[in-house]
Amino acid sequence: MTIEAKFFINRGNFVLNVDLSLPFQGVISLFGPSGCGKTTLLRAIAGLERHHNGFLKVGDMIWQDDKHFLPPHQRPLGYVFQEASLFTHLTVRGNLEYGHKRVPVAERKISLDNAIELLGIGHLLERKSDTLSGGEKQRVAIARALAVSPGILLMDEPLASLDLASKQEILPYLESLHDELEIPVIYVSHTPEEIGRLSDHLILLEAGRVVAMGPINEMLTRLDLPLAHGHEAAAVLEAVVVECDSDYHLTHLQFGEDTGVSQRLTVTQKTLKVGTRVRLRLAARDVSLTLTHQSGTSILNIFPATVDEMIEEGAAQVTVRLLAGGVPILSRITRKSAVELDLKPGKLVYAQVKSVVMLH
Repeated sequence: MTIEAKFFINRGNFVLNVDLSLPFQGVISLFGPSGCGKTTLLRAIAGLERHHNGFLKVGDMIWQDDKHFLPPHQRPLGYVFQEASLFTHLTVRGNLEYGHKRVPVAERKISLDNAIELLGIGHLLERKSDTLSGGEKQRVAIARALAVSPGILLMDEPLASLDLASKQEILPYLESLHDELEIPVIYVSHTPEEIGRLSDHLILLEAGRVVAMGPINEMLTRLDLPLAHGHEAAAVLEAVVVECDSDYHLTHLQFGEDTGVSQRLTVTQKTLKVGTRVRLRLAARDVSLTLTHQSGTSILNIFPATVDEMIEEGAAQVTVRLLAGGVPILSRITRKSAVELDLKPGKLVYAQVKSVVMLH
């Protein structure tokens, strides 16, 4: 099943023109600068804005076409706004039950207890919403959206109004939604860190149009797209725990097994079982290159890779896209190093990864 969305929205000074076919699973992020149309598209999917020439099919159900328009309250969705917008006269429990009670018992796919557990808000149930912190309010808002047992969850920059501490508090709960929910999530953001941690699929918007779309790591490592450039450029890898070294408190991971040519990485020990799947972030600035496998070095993560593509970053630096076990990663090096190593597409090198961040 897929989500098919086609909208042409003309507001004079802004035009949104999209024609999308999205996977009906995982977290799909809408990413781009302010004013590019992310929220407008999300509101059109929710039915909060009606445009007569739109088309929307979610799974096997048509929500909008030339003949009919399903109003928002009849669309099986949950919507989380930038502000929590809780009912201040109700307790947390009352906020959750407000929508849950309106869902017929036969249509309840997510129990209230499950929503409460996923967001870790059991200890807040009897408190009034105006006594909660910003992070707590947003966790309750997400649980409330889940309490209506939606067929799809829409999230419009749910971390935008939070301070750094509150963002760090809520991100693990958003990651748990990624792991536990069986419904698609469409997530609006303009923060690379969030999309790297949460997304499976990315849609890049600019000036109301889709610039590119695809799996998250493909999008992050495409040199023709802006995400592969700048200080925060990084690859996001899916890996599996293959061994735990209790003597040195290290965890050994394997990635690229889907391509038939797997590579290994080592991180400081986590409490993870063998077979656990994890997501890793490799910053381009932390990947250096050599022509031979180095010895006598403190760097543990060294593996072969093939140069796929290169692009200059100003006068001094070069970004190199590599394929390691068929998986794309990035390396940011000086232009002088690229010349001295005689780098060119197809050349075999060794990637030395100075730091690996385990996202979840």
